[in-house]
Amino acid sequence: MTQPLSLELPSSPSPAALPAGDWEEPSAGFAGAPDARLIAQMANALFSAQPGQSAPSFGVAPPSLPLIEAAPTGGFVPPGVPAPPSVGNVTPVPQVPQVGPLAAAPAAPPGNPAAFPPTVLPGEPDLRGVLNQLGDVVRLVPPGHGIEPPAAAPEPPPGPSTESPPLLAIELRPDLVPDLRGTSSRVGVFDAHAVKRDFPILNQQVHGKPLIWLDNAATTQKPRQVIERLTRYYEHENSNIHRAAHALAARSTDAYEAAREKTRRFLNAGSTEEIVFVRGATEGINLIAKAWGERNVREGDEIVVTWLEHHANIVPWQQLAAKVGARLRVAPVDDSGQIILEEYEKLLGPRTRLVSLTQVSNALGTVTPAAEMTAMAHRHGALVLVDGAQAVSHMPVDVQALDCDFYVFSGHKVFAPTGIGAVFGKKAVLEHMPPWQGGGNMIADVTFEKTLFQPAPARFEAGTGNIADAVGLGAAIDYVEAIGMATIAAWEHQLLEYGTQGLLSIPGLRLVGTAKEKAGVLSFVIDGCRTEDIGKALDGEGIAVRSGHHCAQPILRRFGVESTVRPSLAFYNTYEDLDALVNALRRLPSARGI
Repeated sequence: MTQPLSLELPSSPSPAALPAGDWEEPSAGFAGAPDARLIAQMANALFSAQPGQSAPSFGVAPPSLPLIEAAPTGGFVPPGVPAPPSVGNVTPVPQVPQVGPLAAAPAAPPGNPAAFPPTVLPGEPDLRGVLNQLGDVVRLVPPGHGIEPPAAAPEPPPGPSTESPPLLAIELRPDLVPDLRGTSSRVGVFDAHAVKRDFPILNQQVHGKPLIWLDNAATTQKPRQVIERLTRYYEHENSNIHRAAHALAARSTDAYEAAREKTRRFLNAGSTEEIVFVRGATEGINLIAKAWGERNVREGDEIVVTWLEHHANIVPWQQLAAKVGARLRVAPVDDSGQIILEEYEKLLGPRTRLVSLTQVSNALGTVTPAAEMTAMAHRHGALVLVDGAQAVSHMPVDVQALDCDFYVFSGHKVFAPTGIGAVFGKKAVLEHMPPWQGGGNMIADVTFEKTLFQPAPARFEAGTGNIADAVGLGAAIDYVEAIGMATIAAWEHQLLEYGTQGLLSIPGLRLVGTAKEKAGVLSFVIDGCRTEDIGKALDGEGIAVRSGHHCAQPILRRFGVESTVRPSLAFYNTYEDLDALVNALRRLPSARGI
């Protein structure tokens, strides 16, 4: 059983605090809940705050928010202000009855209710709500008494006391923590301003203006938690994996394989044997084209893609078709940018070997009916690859529900480092694929006459991989899962609607891509303005957007343009970011009718 973690906290509001500095216990965390270190930090702030004192910053709640008072019911009520509004399907923090260990918490002095800082994780319940839900996992006990219930405290003598307040120990039992994943969509108010403080790069100025990052479809920024995890890897774990008996090799291997398990969980794959680490979605598609395609696609066979594809999901199939004499067919889209399913199904037939489609268009933001398209392809005996590069940061992904045969994504699109990504492949498919590259790690035995290869996934991970950034990918997955992908999707939908309304108020602006189902992409052109000039003008205002063809020239040409301006959203964006974008566009001469 996991050893309990003990830490001492003042039993009543007091300036006494735990010593600052790093702790040594691992922060592998609880499934869907804050890890022990973060709970302890939050608990310390909660119990050490003085009435009227602003909250210390953990990157999870703005100090400028109203302080929170302990309500008689045990819930939390902002003093003097109404309850916060809901965002999408995210509801305000509910009243939580005082049960279990928190029933023993010291009461506030009469006439002077204890004020607590708003220690709310992004999209998660506040500290007391978390502790209430953990039940026996967190217990308030006197120091030195193990996990026995605290004895009733005697009444203090009248008059001021000069003694320090007695301490209580909180015993954290990670082995007993329930799985709280998914609670973020039911409790807690998502605060994008608080989340933004977790991203150090966003706290800077560009050209004298606060940076507004609206280039998330190109790459997402990295939270402090990912950056610190990379630092910890290089300071304490760096080693090659699988091939040595020393301690650092074991640590590095454990961290690498833990990241594989997190990726499996993130995609809801059935086994870690179905997860192959690659440099990104582009390398993943090329791996499949070489290892699966060259063995299974023959002259006269057909590969189906869509008009929405990124170049990375077009070029490898063109190369394969040219090499083996196959034919590339393209499913059309309507004037909103959505795939015409009737026309797509007409392309499927007995010679169709593979359908390769995007789940979200990087140029238009269109969300495709990937599950339905996969089912259609399977009815004709074809395999399906889904490019999830633009989906993984915006919505929950379930490869078993999609029933796709392959799924690829890039880590840098989901707040992880560059140079790392993953391929999901059904086990039954991967085990019949030859390796793409040869070298170390992917072999079982080598002689000059013959080589025996490892099973998947090792067969496809020749040489020393990007170990540290795989660990960083695992940390990024932990981060977004703590918030909740459903919460992220709901917030970004609000931003998308708000941004769309704002942009359509600009004279001469035309949105490119208006499908009913969209993720956070807002491509547009403005009459009389070159897209590169708009991009430069916005950069002068500190607003980063992408202008160009976005490596998706066929779909832009379908709409009669060679380039667009593409603001793209992430969960750390705010309404204020979009207001700044719209106001900056209004200052363009063409937008003012000059």
